[in-house]
Amino acid sequence: MKTATIARIAAALTGVLVATACGSDPGGEAQGDPDGRGPITFATIKDGTGTVPELVEQWNAEHPDEKVTIVELPEGADGQRQKLVQQAQTASDSYDVITIDLPWNAEFAARRWITELPKESFAVDGFFPAALEGSQYRGKLYSIPHFTGSAMLYFREDLLEKVDAEPPTTWDQMWEVCEQVLQLPEAKGMSCYAGQHDKYEGLTVNFAEAVASAGGQVFDETGKPTVDTPEAAEGLGFLVDGFREGRIPADAITYKEEEGRRAFQQGELVFHRNWAYIYNLANADDGSSKVAGEFGVTVIPGLDDAGVSALGGNNLAVSAFSTKQATARDFIAHLTSLDVQLRHAKGSAYPMTRTEVYSDPGLQKQYPYLTVLKEGIERAQPRPSIVRYGDASTVIQTHVYAALKGEKSVDDALAAMQRELTELTQGS
Repeated sequence: MKTATIARIAAALTGVLVATACGSDPGGEAQGDPDGRGPITFATIKDGTGTVPELVEQWNAEHPDEKVTIVELPEGADGQRQKLVQQAQTASDSYDVITIDLPWNAEFAARRWITELPKESFAVDGFFPAALEGSQYRGKLYSIPHFTGSAMLYFREDLLEKVDAEPPTTWDQMWEVCEQVLQLPEAKGMSCYAGQHDKYEGLTVNFAEAVASAGGQVFDETGKPTVDTPEAAEGLGFLVDGFREGRIPADAITYKEEEGRRAFQQGELVFHRNWAYIYNLANADDGSSKVAGEFGVTVIPGLDDAGVSALGGNNLAVSAFSTKQATARDFIAHLTSLDVQLRHAKGSAYPMTRTEVYSDPGLQKQYPYLTVLKEGIERAQPRPSIVRYGDASTVIQTHVYAALKGEKSVDDALAAMQRELTELTQGS
């Protein structure tokens, strides 16, 4: 997935936190037309591969009276959300189909900015269960999974072979292998590992993955924050100790997805946690990557076994203010159908949301990492149904970042996080 998309992928907060106080629409009842048809607009992120515009052109050729016009949202996640919220708060019918990050589903549904969707119209049995779960709010379907994904562990396969080591499945194995690799002359100046550690959404994701990979949860099934646990301490300790002991380079405190990708491509890291979109970039044979053909991928490691990734993804929803909602629903069903997802996957590296896509022989040859990616998605944790998602993420980022910089102990950071998340929950 593209950097602008991935960087905003949110925390894999396990469990379900439902905020009840935001169930009413502050702007009043929607004025859209559930049965309306005609030309529609599709507000979505920019597709640098050109695949989505091609798919839209094919739709337009087959539906001359219901043509789709693409409207590109701003590049950054904050700008995208701001634009969509502005349209909703003014009850604008400018957008018919909108692209939302999975964590926004609950907020947009609770505020009645998007419409409930009939499950029977979308062949929902074919989607990854976790992606579909995150598309619902209070048991009802409000958006359809378009892209999904999980983190993968990129590793220097050539260097692991030199020390006769297998890809690690646990954190301890990763550190042990790294110590062996760093003894090699070819590994001079390298560091062991990095993910995304700057103070932004990616840090929330990395923290939640570490907690889940230690057997814990950020929120339990009842919506109660649970970061005052030994498992949460293990997860945060994995990151804090990595920085303190130098296994994670000091510069990684500034890493988002792209900074980490560049470090791995330049041969600075033995292991790197990132998303599927960087695979082709790191394997480019145009001289931009020093590790092309020399790395492999596996699922992210955990405390005692393979780890648990955050579930990434973008969903498609129908604006509650659209006057052509019937066409909008048909277009979403078309764009997320198995046939179109197969065509889409062949034209881009975006991870699709239907499980059958990952079994296609042609795609497996085109994208060698598909088997690992599918395993990661199946293990991934869905995001919670939380309306105040942004507030929760800010709390997490603040205290995790302070711990990574050595400004707070692991215990103090988690205690403060537990207190503030509890207050946030009670105030929802």
